[in-house]
Amino acid sequence: MDEPVIDLHSDDYFMGEALRQAARAYEQGEVPVGAVVAREGRIIARAFNQVEMLKDATAHAEMLALTQAENAVGDWRLTDCALYVTKEPCPMCAGAIVHTRVARVIFGASDPKAGAAGSALNLLQFPTLNHRCEVVSGVRGAQCGSLLRDFFQEQRQK
Repeated sequence: MDEPVIDLHSDDYFMGEALRQAARAYEQGEVPVGAVVAREGRIIARAFNQVEMLKDATAHAEMLALTQAENAVGDWRLTDCALYVTKEPCPMCAGAIVHTRVARVIFGASDPKAGAAGSALNLLQFPTLNHRCEVVSGVRGAQCGSLLRDFFQEQRQK
């Protein structure tokens, strides 16, 4: 009984699933960002960055995951959902997160230059917007950050 119990409803577990998606992006030559949306303890959407594959600047992991989640829920409102993403959302993604009324946003690596969940700015908790999300940062942050650093180091060497 010395083995730790795996909590399949923990932020750590869901971020692990987002990291799997980020690894898929890395394999495809995309910026390695992955996202999952959980509702009632279950993953209802999974996505990774596909900007280059789809030739679409809006094909960020968060945007793709939100669309999948809306389809799974049958509504554009995701008020009882949590979004797990390996990198702090950008302003575009943060805007979509607010509009879909996601309850919680949990991210791994901070983005001091363009993060819109508290680093460069905080759209997710902007006081005059109609919705504010609970934000948790740094979940498996070392792993998430390492994946991004490795990717960009490889890109610079090419």
